[in-house]
Amino acid sequence: MTRPVRSVLYIPASKERALEKARDLAADAIIFDLEDAVTPEEKDRARGLLAAELAAQDFGARLRIVRINGLETPWVAADLSAFAAHPGVDALLLPKVNGPADLDAVAALTAKPVWAMLETAQGCLNAGAIAAHPRLEGMVMGTNDLARELVARFRADRLPLMAGLGACLLAARAAGKVIVDGVFNAFKDEAGLRMECEQGRDMGFDGKTLVHPAQLAIANEVFAPSDAEVQLARRMIEAYREARQRGEGVAVVDGKIVENLHVATAETLLAKAKAIAALQV
Repeated sequence: MTRPVRSVLYIPASKERALEKARDLAADAIIFDLEDAVTPEEKDRARGLLAAELAAQDFGARLRIVRINGLETPWVAADLSAFAAHPGVDALLLPKVNGPADLDAVAALTAKPVWAMLETAQGCLNAGAIAAHPRLEGMVMGTNDLARELVARFRADRLPLMAGLGACLLAARAAGKVIVDGVFNAFKDEAGLRMECEQGRDMGFDGKTLVHPAQLAIANEVFAPSDAEVQLARRMIEAYREARQRGEGVAVVDGKIVENLHVATAETLLAKAKAIAALQV
């Protein structure tokens, strides 16, 4: 089981106080943002500030991802120079990935894992090839940019985005890669956040990107197995084991058939619960 990414918090690299607070937040992963959250005038200062902070501070078990500027920008070369081999960085996140060639350009300059933002129509259409890239570790949905490009209207059920979300999710699962859902902008709307987290979880996303620390608790709760789910998983595994000892191929738990595929799902759930518990030690 890969490390949990229930909550993936964006932190602007130009905000010194936010960088300091990030060390104590209950985020599974942090995206230190050099792109959208930093103005052109602040790019150089933010880069230097982030490099120094990552070198000096301990962020614990949190996954440390740096979102660099896009390949078409004048800042990407300096971003790669600063972070391609930085010991405090776990992965580099490239925005607006349209195809595997974009990942090639970054992978050629770093030995670190590469993550891809899927936030364009072309990127969603090429999701299979992007997910299959040998250096890709994870995918991040950029739903704000995707909605803008699609000229999609906001709906609480996100129906206009489902084709793109589904295509990227299918690609990630086919390639065995991590994928996290896009942000929920209204950070004070806890009910709306919970609904969208539950939707993403039920679709199959590993976690959710977040824009504010106030969103962490809900994302961590929703994307973690509940106590009831853990207990059910254990009962399913035990019932199936006993059935196999009797020479039977299926078991019954709570009036429902349990086959080997259900046991595999239960084992995955228990592995996720164990990995989350390990983060909290």
